[in-house]
Amino acid sequence: MTGKTQDLGQDAGVPRLTVHLWSGLRRFAEGQDAVEVSASTTGTMIAALKAAYPALTPALDAGVSVAVDGRIIAASLDEPLAPENEIYLMQRLRGG
Repeated sequence: MTGKTQDLGQDAGVPRLTVHLWSGLRRFAEGQDAVEVSASTTGTMIAALKAAYPALTPALDAGVSVAVDGRIIAASLDEPLAPENEIYLMQRLRGG
């Protein structure tokens, strides 16, 4: 990991996740290639990212793809996440 991570405090009982950002999002997260947030599902992760990095909100609202351990999570905001997961936010992937 080449960037720093910002510690935003611990939420009791909610796991801390490392979320890797594709290059187009990094400028909205202080240039970091990965950030840490407290969340337990893809939906709570997106909400935590918006709260921690408000500049990410327009890009997240426009749509991103979430990859967890190499698997693209298509539309589920209820996908469970854990600290051991490898999580990447990527440019939205569209089928054709």
